[in-house]
Amino acid sequence: MPSLEVNGRRVEVSGDADTPLLWVLRDDLGLTGTKYGCGVAQCGACTVHVDGHPARACVTPAAAVEGRTVTTIEGATGVAGAAGKVAQAVQDAWVRLDVVQCGYCQSGQVMSAIALLAEIPKPTDADIDAAMTGNICRCATYVRIRAAIHEAAKAL
Repeated sequence: MPSLEVNGRRVEVSGDADTPLLWVLRDDLGLTGTKYGCGVAQCGACTVHVDGHPARACVTPAAAVEGRTVTTIEGATGVAGAAGKVAQAVQDAWVRLDVVQCGYCQSGQVMSAIALLAEIPKPTDADIDAAMTGNICRCATYVRIRAAIHEAAKAL
């Protein structure tokens, strides 16, 4: 199994290199903020960042991220520089606007929102819709999610 950099820390993991990153994060590293939703990269609950870009951990083999930087919801605000500031602004807006209902999908929603604002600091509604496509919220908090992304953008 590969050596990985997760949340700024080099970790050695054992097992099959084809094991999905999601299970390495949750089972081997105890990082349970990244959720299992559908297992086929359709719901977005398992979204993490690989080299700063959103990736679905449920279908990404651990071997595919060897030598790359993986950031989970637990490490998002600890990222240095602008990315960490974006993460903090998004998380603050989520709390301020009380976005979460059940919360299950929210780590994936937040990680996708961080990636969006890192790339497009002042997104339009169309930008938000495009970036958040594939992140499903069964509680339908989409209006609050969009408002929080706009709120985070204002704070940056």
